[in-house]
Amino acid sequence: MRARIVGTGRAVPEKILTNQDLEKIVETSDEWITTRTGIKRRHIAAADEALSSFAIPATMNALESAGMAGSEIDMVICATVTPDTTFPATSTQIQDRIGADSAAAFDISAACTGFIYGLSIAQQFIENRSIGSAVVIGGEILSKFVDWSDRGTCVLFGDGAGAVVLRGEEGEHGLLGTVIHADGSLGELIHRPGGGSRYPPSCDSDERNLNFIQMRGNETFKVAVRSLAEVSNEMLEKAGLRPTDVRWFIPHQANLRIIDAVGQRLDIPEDRIYVNIQEYGNTSAASIPIALDELNRDGRIDAGDVVLFSAFGAGLTWGAGVVRW
Repeated sequence: MRARIVGTGRAVPEKILTNQDLEKIVETSDEWITTRTGIKRRHIAAADEALSSFAIPATMNALESAGMAGSEIDMVICATVTPDTTFPATSTQIQDRIGADSAAAFDISAACTGFIYGLSIAQQFIENRSIGSAVVIGGEILSKFVDWSDRGTCVLFGDGAGAVVLRGEEGEHGLLGTVIHADGSLGELIHRPGGGSRYPPSCDSDERNLNFIQMRGNETFKVAVRSLAEVSNEMLEKAGLRPTDVRWFIPHQANLRIIDAVGQRLDIPEDRIYVNIQEYGNTSAASIPIALDELNRDGRIDAGDVVLFSAFGAGLTWGAGVVRW
């Protein structure tokens, strides 16, 4: 029994913020952003839009792609660090809206690696036949948690959601495996200190900028390249595959220089590495499922293709997964 991806979907905000737009609000330039990140634009949620505004349509699109109804879904997993509310979980809103009556529903927090963590969890339930199907959503509204005066972070992030439908099927197609890791000792490289029980919402936390994303970029870059390359190789070895077997490598879209460096370490040609960071920026847990849906809907993945995912994010967390399409 394998967990097979039978449907994909995505949804992003209509509003687009370009590098030229950012030049007007912070000391930066299109050349500075493009050279260092590869990002040209990002989609930004409106004031009245929340994660569910995109997670729900992304899930519905994935269900339509799969030819399934929400009532056929046994589990809803939403990977996010920007839920609508601390509780209840955003996954329960998704479950309600798609009509997945009584399905298990929960959110997980693994930042940019969240989608792979969600795949790993759903895979275990499906392969041991506890459930027959699941929806895994990766989504973020990071624009509401960035300091728009900090050019080191505000240029990086975008909003949106992607989703996949997994169904248990016997055969060679589906998830061949996942690998997930974490190292809490490096948690302060990327974090948002405020908003939890340590620094609850208050005037003091606002004044100290504790409610905004904080990142040590240079240190993060080095760890990200090493971890992504290592976990990708670990995943391929676990699945009995080599880099030459990979038709598509979909890395987390954090930084084009990171993607290029990891591709070189894995010796995967550029034409097999999918990149859309120029359009969306870093959408954290949403980046891989958004990219996968683009590839799928463009008809660029054929049956039997090996697709490799890998991601790295706050926690620190990192992981990889391999699918035979």
